[in-house]
Parts: sequence; structure tokens; C-alpha cells
Amino acid sequence: MSVLPSHLKYAETHEWVYINEDGHAVVGITDFAQEALGEMMSVTFPELGGYAQPEDEVMSLESVKSASDIYAPISGEIIAINEALEDEPELINDEPYDSGWLFKIAPHDETEFEELLSDSDYQALIDG
Repeated sequence: MSVLPSHLKYAETHEWVYINEDGHAVVGITDFAQEALGEMMSVTFPELGGYAQPEDEVMSLESVKSASDIYAPISGEIIAINEALEDEPELINDEPYDSGWLFKIAPHDETEFEELLSDSDYQALIDG
């Protein structure tokens, strides 16, 4: 069973997000998603300063199994990427909710955050 921290919000496309102490949205993929993808090989990051809308394809991950698109869970400006993943993409597998985060967004509309799935709603989604 996948681990689902309750302080996070989840997108149907398997991204998680939380608002940090600076008011920025930190985004990653769920434990369920990293398990499905398998061992990460490389990361193609979004463009810093780019603007994303919910469900925009913003980056991709390549694993031993496949390449997968990653979507923005909320709208805003992309302000940071996790540069550690360039040399260690396996952090996504090892620590999907911690050092395996992907990018940060300066939120445009924080109400979008509240509209995302709770941990129990996301669990129901992946349980099908």
C-alpha cells in the first residue's frame, strides 16, 4: 500500500502539493506513481519563470519502464526546481515526499489548492 501523508493535497494525475512557510507550492509525485514508474533514470525540468495552469504538462520523468509527463496541480509561476535530481533522479523513488520533490510554484489562486484531493480521496482513486 502506498504511503499518503495527510498534510498534502493530491491531483488525479498523481502529483502531490503543499504550501510551504514561504507561501510557495512544493510539488512532487506520489509514492504510488513512483512505484508504477519504476527506477528513475532522468528528469526534464520545467522552465523557471514559466507560467503553468492546472493540468498543464510541465515536465517529464524517464524511468527504466517509460517516460511520464508531470502536470501542474495548480496555476502559478514556476520559481524553483530540485536541482539535486539532475545527478540523483533516484531520490524520487527513495523519498518521494521529501528530498524527491520536483518543482515549486508561486501560486496564482490558492483556492485551487483547496480543490485538490485529500489523502483519503486520493486513496479511493488509486484503489479504483
